[in-house]
Amino acid sequence: MTAPAQPGSDRSAETSKASRGSKTKTVRRPLSVRRTVVDLVAVALLMGAGLVGWWPSFAGGSFLPAAIGGVVLGLGIALLCAWRGWGVLATAGLTLLVYYLFGGALALPQTTLFGVVPTGQTLGALSAGAITSWKAMLTTVAPVAVADGYALVPFLAALVFGVVAAALALRLRRAAWALIPAAAHLMLVIAMGVPAPAAPIAQGVAFALVAVAWLALRGTGEHTDAAVSVAADGTHSTALRRRRILAGAAVLVVAGLAGTGVATATTLAEPRHVFRDVVLPPFDVHQYASPLQSYRGYVKDHRKDTLFTVKGLPEGARIRVGTMDAFNGVVYDVSDKGVGSSGAFSPIRDNMSADATGSSATLDITMDAYKGVWLPDAGQVSRIAFAGSDADALRRGTYYNESTGTAVATSKLRKGDTYTVDTTIPRTWTDKQLEGLDFGTVAMPKSAEAPEKLAALASDTVADAKTPIAQVRALVKKFSEEGFFSHGLEGEALSRAGHTEERISTLIGGQQMVGDDEQYAVAMALAARSLGIPVRVVMGFYPDKGQKGTFSANGDNLHAWVEVNFEKAGWVAFDPTPPKDKVPQDQITKPKVVPKPQVLQPPPPPQDPVELPPSVPDQRGNQDGPSDLLGILGAVLAIGGSVLLVLAILASPFIVIGAWKAARRRKRRAAALAADRISGGWDELTDRAVDYGARLPVGATRAEEAQTVATSLTVPAVTTLADQADAQVFGPSEPTAEDVDAFWREVDGIVAGLGKEASWRRRMLARLSLRSLLGGTRLSTGVQGLRDAAAERIRRPQSGSGASAAAPGTIENTAGRQSGTRAARPGSESENS
Repeated sequence: MTAPAQPGSDRSAETSKASRGSKTKTVRRPLSVRRTVVDLVAVALLMGAGLVGWWPSFAGGSFLPAAIGGVVLGLGIALLCAWRGWGVLATAGLTLLVYYLFGGALALPQTTLFGVVPTGQTLGALSAGAITSWKAMLTTVAPVAVADGYALVPFLAALVFGVVAAALALRLRRAAWALIPAAAHLMLVIAMGVPAPAAPIAQGVAFALVAVAWLALRGTGEHTDAAVSVAADGTHSTALRRRRILAGAAVLVVAGLAGTGVATATTLAEPRHVFRDVVLPPFDVHQYASPLQSYRGYVKDHRKDTLFTVKGLPEGARIRVGTMDAFNGVVYDVSDKGVGSSGAFSPIRDNMSADATGSSATLDITMDAYKGVWLPDAGQVSRIAFAGSDADALRRGTYYNESTGTAVATSKLRKGDTYTVDTTIPRTWTDKQLEGLDFGTVAMPKSAEAPEKLAALASDTVADAKTPIAQVRALVKKFSEEGFFSHGLEGEALSRAGHTEERISTLIGGQQMVGDDEQYAVAMALAARSLGIPVRVVMGFYPDKGQKGTFSANGDNLHAWVEVNFEKAGWVAFDPTPPKDKVPQDQITKPKVVPKPQVLQPPPPPQDPVELPPSVPDQRGNQDGPSDLLGILGAVLAIGGSVLLVLAILASPFIVIGAWKAARRRKRRAAALAADRISGGWDELTDRAVDYGARLPVGATRAEEAQTVATSLTVPAVTTLADQADAQVFGPSEPTAEDVDAFWREVDGIVAGLGKEASWRRRMLARLSLRSLLGGTRLSTGVQGLRDAAAERIRRPQSGSGASAAAPGTIENTAGRQSGTRAARPGSESENS
């Protein structure tokens, strides 16, 4: 006797046909509410264990709305598709639609209308971000900001992995398959994160506990839902189940505590390696000359010219242009030792210098005569916002170094460019406050050795200094009080530009030290480095004492100074340059140029006109014309290409299936023997019938297969074709080429008519079905065995039913299914429609 089907015991669908030639009528069993809730909660917890890993990358929970929203939407998509029985294609399409509908509100609210409605900018950013946001996040120094669009990464990862994990959990009997995408999401978050993790032990333990508990609940639920009867006392069975659950919970707790202790004891102190350790930022600051090389040029050519103006500069603050910490004997430049060095730049974002302490300030800076790539700023910058026609180009091409406070604009600044700097101005330290502090333990790049005379001078200068600040002040006093100031300009004492090793040796080797900020800052830095003091050189601008209001930077208030790192205090500025009014005495000055009297010269003889080359227009000044059109066209192509790439990735499995079936057909049609081509044509017909849901007995004759196809798919002509195939294959003579062509034409005609009575959806499923491709393989045999086992119904014997009573402790197998068939795989029309 066959046991009645229990509601919710199987998530597949059953199909009944009313009569021959009628359309398929599908009766879908409802999802088990208990199991569905357990599955969705478990998947949500597993995904949540991975989401925690984004915390250090965003320096907080600003990413949570996007990440949690992606998980919730993914679970909703999987639930809807499982309830409606929609296949992979519909699920992928719905996921793509939800990504574009909700991605703006959750991950890119700054591009939407009212923070919710997606705009053209939103759709473009979502299309490009699906491909580029991953690399952008890896090539940006963490923490990153949600306002810069980086929340798209956790949103997209949570959405995609949430859909896959929940779909596997809701559709398959074995929950362990759903752990694969959930674990992949966890590993992706770890790999995309920072070397200093959030809570790796807690993440792993939580993931393991949820996974084990879920598998245990699923196992208990399957035993409860199955129609299995063991003649035993019901009360005893309930108590036994309760004890098992309590014992399992205790084992989980003990295992979790033990695993936490072992992991804590064995965790190494070294940071872990992540993707960003091997993905190098594309920007290289060393393609630009050191800013210190332009010092004398600005002083000479723009002494009174306004280079740029600054509004909002606090009293005592300095404008920084460049920070250099490596000397190669010729020039002081930025180093290239990676993160933390003066050469480590990353694209600007909205939450830079997150650990900065001091007073907040907002600066409005407008360029005038200043040009170049080194962008003036002040303090520890958290945000740079550009305005004007070049704002987008400047924003995309500007990089910032949080360790040195230096910014670089690769598109170069020009007159009229304006930007706002949100920054934190560090506190000012006095010598008394620094008295008890030691030098900092920062890593300094390898530099060329200081000249021997300078190293000896440094040792003699600090011989009586007892504290670190006393050593620094001794060096400052040595240069500022014993040296003399001169730019070497007209009417001033001779003072060569540059700061090479030879120039510094000349500075300290003459009867008098004569130079300007460039030479004195480098000389003190090299002297300090020879004593092991962490020091660097900075070039920038600052106003005279007492000056208030808008600050106008020019060559006259351009300076260079040194910064020394102290423990707890950080980098502290010192000025070793003598006062400008301290000029050398009895020095040869650069003579003034006396102009010669003008004498009227005879006119030169006439010459042939010179053909001038065509003038080249200013590229940057005319970029508002065709360049705008090219920019719009490029954006359209980028968006279109991104959409096509996403669609191609989603459609790739179906393209592979179609190509596989086409190759199979060509191989059968081109068989060496004519009889094999006839057999191949019949196989092509039966395989297409299997794809439409026909269940053909294994080992059946062509006549038996034809009868099955004719009955299940209403194709009576197939029986005649089976007789024709038998006659051609087993006949006394080899079929001719005309016989083969005629047979294949009939096969193609029948195949074309298989889907006439079917819906469009069923025809699509047949084209994308893998049943005929995997038929007869170990995989298909294993799947059919699992399905046949699941179809076995074990029911409780009932008194008075006429059935023989089973002995206590025995199980009665009362269900059966015809075995030995070419089974339709899950996903057929009868199961998924």
